Amino acid sequence: MGTKGIRGAITVDYNSEGDIKSATLELLNEMIAKNNISTEKISHVIFTTTDDLNAAFPAKFARIDLGWDKVAMMCFHELDVPNALKMCLRVLVVTNCEDDFEPQFVYLKGASALRKN
Repeated sequence: MGTKGIRGAITVDYNSEGDIKSATLELLNEMIAKNNISTEKISHVIFTTTDDLNAAFPAKFARIDLGWDKVAMMCFHELDVPNALKMCLRVLVVTNCEDDFEPQFVYLKGASALRKN
């Protein structure tokens, strides 16, 4: 048994609690579906947002809406690099898994541009 990280990102329309919640749940639900993630196998989760997203903590919605209340989660701001994608929420879900597990990364909306670089 090993530990692997599953990356994901999504752009958020507006800096509001409702939009951050919607984007967080859309991204996590897609990551769960593509990777068959079960809560009990999650080691920890790291969320980052660009500086223009500060209306809510993404971890709050994973805890309340997905039942991840026993999962260690932290929220941080992403490094503010000039000309980088704005209004972006990123997540790293670290999961305990079989050694042959191949994570499927998820990039939604404007964040799909991140995989071109």
